[in-house]
Amino acid sequence: MQDKLNEIEKAALTALAEVNDPAMVEAWRVTHLGRSSELMGVFSGLGKLSKEERPVIGQAANRVKVALEAALEEKAAAVKQAALAKSLAEEKLDVTLPGRNKHVGRLHPSTQQLRRVLSILAEMGFQVFTSREVETDEYNFQHLNFPPHHPARDMQDTFFIEAEGRGDNPILMRTHTSPGQIHAMRYFAATDPSNPPPIRIALPGMCFRYEQITARSEVQFNQVEGLAVGKNITFADLKGTIADFVRRMFGEGARLRFRASYFPFTEPSAEVDVECFVCGGKGCQVCKNSGWLEILGCGMVHPNVLIAGGYDPKVYSGYAWGMGPERQLMLRNKVGDIRYFWGNDVRFLEQF
Repeated sequence: MQDKLNEIEKAALTALAEVNDPAMVEAWRVTHLGRSSELMGVFSGLGKLSKEERPVIGQAANRVKVALEAALEEKAAAVKQAALAKSLAEEKLDVTLPGRNKHVGRLHPSTQQLRRVLSILAEMGFQVFTSREVETDEYNFQHLNFPPHHPARDMQDTFFIEAEGRGDNPILMRTHTSPGQIHAMRYFAATDPSNPPPIRIALPGMCFRYEQITARSEVQFNQVEGLAVGKNITFADLKGTIADFVRRMFGEGARLRFRASYFPFTEPSAEVDVECFVCGGKGCQVCKNSGWLEILGCGMVHPNVLIAGGYDPKVYSGYAWGMGPERQLMLRNKVGDIRYFWGNDVRFLEQF
């Protein structure tokens, strides 16, 4: 058995001398130190030996195993070093080449525009107030003067989340930021129910509508709601605020117009258009060949909405609007399709 161990060690070391790459190192390890190797067979057969032979052969086999493992480790290190030396000799590295710039993440253009809008409104004295994206029908429609089954609900196709068993108050993704009006008025009215304080707030957030995607409309979009409630507020205050905002956003020479419209939660109501900067007022697919692009809807807060918010319409009045930052961003940068903002094309986004 001693002679056999000597032969195993000699044969293994002779084979190891021929090894010259990592694959051969691994193959040698499996052949000479693996479970099925001849050396491991000696360890498996120790139980068949006599009590006198067993410790002697066991020690001898262990000595061979340790010797082979040491030789393997030395050979593996030598092969690795040889591979590195070959790589350095054959491959060229030009240390004079400039380094590669790291790509730093930036704010999405819609977020940039949203912050620009809020910054202007903050300068005009509006406080930012946020509300939730998942709403109930009660807040999204009913408190805003949309009774259940009212035909005006067809103006906003809705994503419903949970309707079964909730009657006329299903859970849905908000279709506009206007539910924030009710949350805000109730929040401020709760501080002094008998004499609620005046409000001047901006409510930003994402809205969701089940609509046809076109160059002018998306199923998700940012909106900024404006709300001012107090005593003796008139439509003239609304027009002055909107006109000032448009001049601050688009420049002193920006042309705008008010058009009579209808919204259940305001009366009277209007839509505000800005001259289309994409085509210069000549007409294009963005402005539907009208030369004008709608940027917001607005009006005086309906008495029913004031009541739902905890304000007495006989004492208080107010105005509100809802504007789309992406539409304004299209005007500022002459972008012809609103779908670019959510297409995640880095070539487009990096321009901002």
